[in-house]
Amino acid sequence: MARQAPQEPLSCEQFLLELVRREVEVRGQHRIERRLREAKLPLEKSLAAFDLARLPLKVKQQFAALLDGSFLDRRENVLAFGNPGSGKTHLLCALGQELIRQERRVLYTTCSLLVQELLIAKRDLKLASVLKRLGRYEALLIDDLGYVQQSRPEMEVLFTLLAERYERGSVLLTSNLPFSQWEHIFKDPLTTSAAIDRLVHHSVILEVNLASFRIAAAQGRQAPGVEK
Repeated sequence: MARQAPQEPLSCEQFLLELVRREVEVRGQHRIERRLREAKLPLEKSLAAFDLARLPLKVKQQFAALLDGSFLDRRENVLAFGNPGSGKTHLLCALGQELIRQERRVLYTTCSLLVQELLIAKRDLKLASVLKRLGRYEALLIDDLGYVQQSRPEMEVLFTLLAERYERGSVLLTSNLPFSQWEHIFKDPLTTSAAIDRLVHHSVILEVNLASFRIAAAQGRQAPGVEK
C-alpha cells in the first residue's frame, strides 16, 4: 500500500481507509480458517466436491434454503437420513463449512466419540461444564447416530445433551436408522419418544435415499469389460 500510494491520487484518509479495509479482510479470513480448524470438520467434504445433481429435488430445495444459515437463528435442527454411503455426512459437512464462512460456530463429532467424551465428563463430575462448552456452538454436527450400538449409560448422556440443546442450539445429525428403529438406540420407548420429540419439534428432515456414492465410485474405477 505504501509503495502504491505515490502512484495513485489518494488522500491520507483514503490511504488509511483502504489499509484498514484490507486488514479487516485478512483478519476475517484468518478467523474463518481458525474456526474451520476448531470445527474438526473433514474439509474434503466440501460443497464443491458434492454432486448436488444426484439429490432428489425436494432435498436439493431444502438444502439450498439452509445455506443462508437463518435456521440457526431459529434454533432448528437438521436431520439427514439415508443408507450408508448415500452422502448424508458429506452434505451436512459441506453445510457446516458454508456456515463457518458466514462466521457461525460449528463443531463436528461422531456419535461414538461424543458419548465417550460425555461419559468421561460425567464420571469426573464435569458434565455441566462440557455441556456449557458445547452450548457455545451454534451448530453441533453429530455423525452416525445408531451406526454403532451404544450402552444405556452412553445413550443417557447423549439424551442429556439433546435435552440441554433443545430450543437453545441447532443439532445437525446423520443416521442410517429411521425413527421407527430408534428404540434400539435409546433402549426404551419413553426415552426414544422424548429424544425424537425434541429433535423433530423444530427441524428440517433430509431424506437422502440414494445409492452408495462409494460403491458407484468403485464401480466406475473397474476396468472395461469387468462386470459391475
